[in-house]
Amino acid sequence: MKTVSIPATDNEYIVGKILCIGRNYVDHIKELGNDAPSAPVVFMKPATAIIGNGESVVIPAYSSDCHYEAELAVLIGVEGKDITEADALSHVAGYGVAIDMTLRDVQDNLKKKGLPWEIAKGFDTSCPLSDFVPVDKVADPQGLTICLSLNGEQRQNGSTGLMINSAARIISYLSGIFTLEEGDVILTGTPAGVGRVVAGDRMEASIAGVGSVGVNVI
Repeated sequence: MKTVSIPATDNEYIVGKILCIGRNYVDHIKELGNDAPSAPVVFMKPATAIIGNGESVVIPAYSSDCHYEAELAVLIGVEGKDITEADALSHVAGYGVAIDMTLRDVQDNLKKKGLPWEIAKGFDTSCPLSDFVPVDKVADPQGLTICLSLNGEQRQNGSTGLMINSAARIISYLSGIFTLEEGDVILTGTPAGVGRVVAGDRMEASIAGVGSVGVNVI
């Protein structure tokens, strides 16, 4: 059982689903040579993928090309189904920072075969995740800046205002497919600047006013 917390309110949540959105920033789509989607691209990670600040990402033996993708994470606090976009943010308990670790070689190979690619996204330690701040501490989830540094060198710096699908739209869309439950976490996509990590590296992802998560790679 994995839990996440909002320290400012002393609230702790048991994580249910981790719902992730791919291809949500135009520049990231371009850097990977993908086509822009007509609807949000959805995939999932198990709760067992979560690690916290100071822990380590373990690259599986079946990959030699592991990438980082820093993202805004949304924690659901109020259950809902078929949530309207206008009401979506009222279902949020808090915001955090995540790194969506991706085995790019495995993902690309599976995509070419038309196969699911959860093993490239959902392996143990593939979701470094910060604590969350209360929803009322973030005036606008589309007015944040996501940064990631690798070994002290900045690699990602992008505004959530560049999302193709806003956090509210994502929540509304996902709730039409899955009932969103208290403790569910949504990863909202990554800006440009993704890249490879190897054993011995250290990453830190941060969003001013939200938090940060720093992890090692082994």
